[in-house]
Formats: sequence, C-alpha cells, structure tokens
Amino acid sequence: MSDFDGNSAAWVKAPSQYLEQRPVTYTLPKRPQSQYVEMKDGCRLAVDTYLPQSDTPSSGDFPTILILTPYYRRFALRDGYSAATEPSPNIALYRDFFVPRGYALVVVDVRGTGASFGTRDSFRSPTEREDFHTIADWIVDQDWSDGTIGSTGISYLGAAACFLASTGHPAIKAIAPLFAVWNTYADHFYPGGVLLNRLATTYDDIMVGLDHDRPDVLEAFSYFNNPDYSGPQPVDEDPDGALKCAAVKEHLGNFHMPDFITEFRFTDDRLPYDPDFGSHSFSPYHYADKISSDVAVLSVSGWFDGAGFANGSIARFLSLPNPNQHVLLGPWDHGARSNVSPWREEVSSEFPMMGAVLRFFDHYLMGLDTQLQEEAPIHYFALHAEEWRTARQWPPLSEARRLYPDRESALSFEPGLQGEDSFRADFTRGTGSGTRHERLSAQPVTDYYADWSEKESGLLSWTSPPLEAASEIAGHPVVNLSIKSSEADAVLHVYLSELEADGSLRYVTEGVLRALHRKVIPAPADQNWTWPYRDYSRKNSAPLVPGEPAELRFALLPTAWRFARGSRIRVSVAAADADHYVQLPYGRPPEIAILRGADDATWFELPWRETE
Repeated sequence: MSDFDGNSAAWVKAPSQYLEQRPVTYTLPKRPQSQYVEMKDGCRLAVDTYLPQSDTPSSGDFPTILILTPYYRRFALRDGYSAATEPSPNIALYRDFFVPRGYALVVVDVRGTGASFGTRDSFRSPTEREDFHTIADWIVDQDWSDGTIGSTGISYLGAAACFLASTGHPAIKAIAPLFAVWNTYADHFYPGGVLLNRLATTYDDIMVGLDHDRPDVLEAFSYFNNPDYSGPQPVDEDPDGALKCAAVKEHLGNFHMPDFITEFRFTDDRLPYDPDFGSHSFSPYHYADKISSDVAVLSVSGWFDGAGFANGSIARFLSLPNPNQHVLLGPWDHGARSNVSPWREEVSSEFPMMGAVLRFFDHYLMGLDTQLQEEAPIHYFALHAEEWRTARQWPPLSEARRLYPDRESALSFEPGLQGEDSFRADFTRGTGSGTRHERLSAQPVTDYYADWSEKESGLLSWTSPPLEAASEIAGHPVVNLSIKSSEADAVLHVYLSELEADGSLRYVTEGVLRALHRKVIPAPADQNWTWPYRDYSRKNSAPLVPGEPAELRFALLPTAWRFARGSRIRVSVAAADADHYVQLPYGRPPEIAILRGADDATWFELPWRETE
C-alpha cells in the first residue's frame, strides 16, 4: 500500500495533480546572495537570498518564503569536494521547489548558529523571536519583494514560523509549520510530564557539533557527517572566513540543553536568574494571541511523529481562531522521512509533501486558483485501511466505544466483575530502538515496531474477542486508569495494539502520564485540547497516597487506524520505558494495582465507527 494521494477522492485537486499542472517559469541562481543583516541590538545574522532568474523581463517583485534555521543555511565545502555534494541539505528542498516557481527564498542562520553572531540563551529564545520581526522588515525593504512573506520548515524551523507570525508583522500572510510543536514542554521534552531520558543529550551533541564547528562530534550523525562539509558558509563580505570564525567563537557561550531543560521539571518553574522565563517562553502557544487572524496556517504531522508533535498540529488548529487553517496528518515519522505503515509498499513516503505546501502558499501568497477552499480543512491517513480521509473538525469521529479490563486478561465491551490486576514496575524494560522516538534524536530508523510482539510480551495486558466487523478509530483514544501504588509517584505507559487473526501483533499508539500530574483542569484558549488537559504545574501536582485508589485519565497519542474483522484489540500497561523515559520514582519501582469492574474503575475509550 502507498500514501500517494493521486488515487484518492479526499481532495478536490490532489497535491500531486496540482504539482503536475503548476508551471516552472524561472531558474535558480548559480549561487545565493549572502550578507549580514544587523538586529536591533547590533547582532549580525547571516542571510542567504535566492531570487528567481528569467530571460524575460518581469517586475522583479516576488513573494518571499522565509526559512529560519539553527542547522546551517549552507555548509562551506572543502577543496576537491564531490560535485554531488549538496551544500544546503536542510534547505535545498525549499530552494528547488519555490524559487523556480516564482518565490524569493530567504534563509537565515538564527542568532548564535551557523555564520551568525550572538549566543543562544534558550531553546527558541524570545530574543530570537524578536530578531524575526527585524528580518521581516529587511525583506519588505528589498526592491525584489512584493511585500508578502510566508514561512515553513520541519521541526525547529516550523516552530520558528509560528514565532515569526506571532511578531505581528503585517507582511506575514501564511505559515506552514511542518512536524512542529505547539507546546514544547508537553509535545517534545516532557510528554505526560516525564522527561525523555536521551533527547536533550543528543540534541546538545548535534548543536555543539554545529555551533562550535566540531566535525568530530558531527561524525555520529548521518545528517551532518559528509566529509565534504567544512563548517558554516561565510557570507560574501567575508571571503577569508574571519568573521565566521569570530561568530563561531561567540557560539561557545551557547546554552546546553541538558542543563537548560531540567530547569523546567514543572511548567510553573522559572529560571532562578529570570523570574519571568519559564517553559512557556519557548513554546509557540504562549504567543498565540499575537498571531493575526488573517494569517493562513497549514499544520502537518504524522502518526509516529515523536512523542507529541501530532498533538502540536492538532492543538494549533483548535487553538487559533484563524479561519484559513488546514491540517495534514499522514502515516509518517518526524519529517516524513519514512512511511511508517506495516502495509507500505515503499519505505519512503510517496506523498508529494512539497506539492501540498506549494499549493498552500500559491493560494495565500500568490492568489492562484488552487481549489483549496473547496476542500475540508483536515486530511488524515487511516492506517491498515491505507486510505486518505477528510474531516471538518477534530476529532473526526463523534462516536466512541468503551472497553473494560476483565478477568483472565480479557478486554470486554461491558464492565466485568470487580477485581484488580497487579504488577511491579520493571525499570529495565523498554520499547527498543525502532520506535517513534528515534527520529527526534537524528537516528535514521525506517522499520518501526518490527519487534513489537517481543517488546510487548510480559506486560500486563487485556485482549478483546475477535471483532465481528471491521472498525476504525480516528482521534485520541482516552484511558481512565484506576490504580493503587505502593509509592507516592508512578509513571503509567499504555499501549494500544491490533492482534490480527494470523497472530501478528501491530503497535497502534501509546500514551504516558506521571501520576503526580493526574489532575485534569479546563483547557485554556491557547491550548484548546479536545482530550483531557493538565498543565503539568507544580501547583496542580499531587503525590499519590500509597495504597489508596487514584484516577489517571489521559489521552493516547492521536491516530487513525482500521482494525480488521476477526482482529482483537489489545491494551497493555507498563510503568517504565527505559529506552526513552527517565525512571520514576527514582530507584523505587512501585507495585501497581489496576482496579477493574466497578463504576469508577478502569476503562479505555476509542473514537469509533464500524466500517462494515
């Protein structure tokens, strides 16, 4: 099966069809114009500009796509480099798509990175956000600019597009955050209030390798270890690289992620030297009310996009009042480098992602006839059905079906007899190295959960009878765990699987919650979740009372999945994932009892519809 869009009725005009009909009327320049642009505090940022080239006279006024990156706008290349080496591996995709189709492309090394001066005092620093307004001012002052700006990019670049829009600059008309967070704490580093145990260190290694110009460190990362690369490319006014070297020297003062992110174990924690700076300061949601309602937004993510990035795309859609919003959720990992479906035909995605992004910008920046407004705002891919679907709201399905743990590891559609199932947390257990998490650490995983039957084996689990009809879920499954713990804290991981008639066990999705954060509160406007909301604050946290019942209600990560007729639904529970999350409580593996059968006991709720 394929994630290709061309044979789907989900679009009035599929992105692949639009791309086929969209003319290429310009050529690329041989090289970009490159210069420093000075910020309000005097810091100079390195900027590359690619302008469309043509033999025919034109007004020279182009809409601009702005890319804001900490991962080098361009690498310098060593003498004797291979002709096949791409100096802009993170930018070439945007350059080759947009510039020949009539867009100027501006790429910026954000403050403290690449050939730009300054230091990074934070992950997505508020100071960095202020720079973006200055860059937008600079763009609209250029004689080649038509006065409109769009921005896009994957991950950090996508969140930077949100920050750009939140500056309120009137030239910003459209952003396409791809695989990008809305709440950095919950979507990225602390899913369920639990710190990911390796992500901060891996991220820091990458940034030390880049920001300090350390090729020895970058050797460990396939994205950046091309031997032809020789650090950041100097700007045109710096032919001998002296300014670049001075900039890199300033980068030695950049923050280090493992030290920085652990200052925010709770969302109301603040930097001890800056009482206004918290996890909200580097989260796009915090600036939602500053994004003009006339900015169009395309949010893109995948069902295996880290531990919460799909939540970011959905929460952005639900939280912004902007009328021109679109959401695309596919069978992808972080960045859509792979189609994650077990039933795929090809490892790589066949979906024309850049065709979808181009169509979006053509509509909102160029005013072309794209038929975009004739379609539903949400497109999502149903795994196992291997089909694209549409929706006008989230969640897509209005009905839900509850399942209940029962005796003898059964999962029933009605509450069973009262009882409990117990297990002791095993802090050595993990989900392996072929999971949704590895891509965020720049690991080139392509085969997902191939060993899931082995990894799930031995967990406390309940399995339903065979389904009498094929049934589809689309949205956030919600779990309500009624537990007792021998310790005052615990972490509960819940996994949803499909056990096929032939015995194959397929990972569907998962969720995690630290028991300390079990309090559910109303969702604020800037994080308008349709699933159970909590703020992960110290104020709203509470230890468990050992031996006393407690309720943990939380969502699994969103998905769209079709269970085949004759398949069984399985729910499994663990209290640790040593491969990805810190252990809690430290060195005190709790004994946990899952209570079942009573009206206030454990249940699992799936957004549900039968398809046969």
